[in-house]
Amino acid sequence: MGIVLNQSFKNTITTYLGFGIGAINTLFLYTNFLSDQYYGLVAFLLSAANIMMPFMAFGVHNAIVKFYSSFKSKSSINSFLTLMLFLPLVFIIPTGFIGYFAYDSIVRWLAGENQIVENYVWHIFILAIAMAYFEIFFAWTKVQMQTVFGNVMKEIFHRVGIMILLFAVYLEWLTVDNFIVAMVGVYVLRLLIMKLYAYSVRFPTLKFRRLENRFSILKYSALMIIAGSVAMLILDIDKFMIGLIVPDIEQVAYYSVAIFIATVIAVPQRAMHQIMLPLTAKYLNEKDNFALEDLYKRSSMTLLAVSGFIFLLIILNINQLYEILPEEFTGGLFVVLIVSLAKLYDNGLGNNNAILFNSDYYRMVLFFGVILALMAIVLNAVFIPIYGIEGSAFATFLAVCIYNTIKIIFVKQKFNMLPFTIGSAKVMLILVVLSMVFYFWEFPFHPIANIILKSLLIGIVYLILIYKLNVSEDISEQIKKYLKL
Repeated sequence: MGIVLNQSFKNTITTYLGFGIGAINTLFLYTNFLSDQYYGLVAFLLSAANIMMPFMAFGVHNAIVKFYSSFKSKSSINSFLTLMLFLPLVFIIPTGFIGYFAYDSIVRWLAGENQIVENYVWHIFILAIAMAYFEIFFAWTKVQMQTVFGNVMKEIFHRVGIMILLFAVYLEWLTVDNFIVAMVGVYVLRLLIMKLYAYSVRFPTLKFRRLENRFSILKYSALMIIAGSVAMLILDIDKFMIGLIVPDIEQVAYYSVAIFIATVIAVPQRAMHQIMLPLTAKYLNEKDNFALEDLYKRSSMTLLAVSGFIFLLIILNINQLYEILPEEFTGGLFVVLIVSLAKLYDNGLGNNNAILFNSDYYRMVLFFGVILALMAIVLNAVFIPIYGIEGSAFATFLAVCIYNTIKIIFVKQKFNMLPFTIGSAKVMLILVVLSMVFYFWEFPFHPIANIILKSLLIGIVYLILIYKLNVSEDISEQIKKYLKL
């Protein structure tokens, strides 16, 4: 776990820094510098691009991680990486032609309830390509066990760029239309910088030679399109469908603020995932089941403990946080609560996703994923017209919980492994007790002072309980190390 903890720690720092910048953008700059309508438009464009991204990438970023360690000769590695560079064009080029010739029909569909979308359809296409190739070049560095720079680019770079652009709008250096074009430019620039770094780590030698397992690679890549689409659908279909169904695109902005608050819980998983993915693929390729199970349990315990603390900070401070936000953005308390629970469950799975998508059983998991993505679409279509953004949050919660439960059962059946230990039960008990103790208790000060003081108190109590109950050896060792115990 040394390399996991080392790079995960660095990635966690950069990811939280990115989320901190994102919090400033999401909670304060977007809400004050853009109109609600244009904020909703930006959220809709990014969600649509995220949904398209797995198709544009053609599953290549997953295929690089799964197959790279299986090649031993330099020649075969070069042939493999050459294939990975050009394979996404199989989807990107036809999609571009379809978009050009069917532009009017696509615009009518996307802008059915919100006409403001009609001038920005091509922006979605360019954003999706930039996101896709960024993930490909990030995967290029992951397999070299170099994840920190890529994580900085993934979590910090574009948020800093957007922050600068938002201030430019505030200072009237940019119009809102110029801002949206420049935002697309930030994502393209991020891609180019990631490409240069990936090439500095391992410069490609183009070699167009047939690989013996090329059909396995192509089949896996194609199936990973479905896997990636399932993941993105569950993450972004809610915002996308709110934009399609609800006449007021401002609702996407209100929902995005609540979702962003809850998504902070996913930061540890995102940080640890960058290094767990290639390690899991390595253990599977080497058939080292002992190391795989150890990584499964340790990653689950670590992520549950860390994300549980973040869950407490969010839920126990949410009322004070909403006091300092514009009033129209403060109606998402139920959204924050229920999506936070879903994200906490996600973290408790550890490297479950990495095991499934890099094993020989990925086809069956994809089948479950497609069913659940369709279920998420149906649930959103049912609940959004009735309950609005709260209905969308509930639909997402149901889809995520059912999907995660199926994945846990499947890994248990095929690998005879469970991520949970007695330490998991201890963490959940701590979360329940502290939630009941602190939810209705506040300092009689300004909301920001309340959040700081209450968070410090919760943090001290949580740290003591985690250490005294010894829920995880890894966490206890880190506490001893940094507190000099």
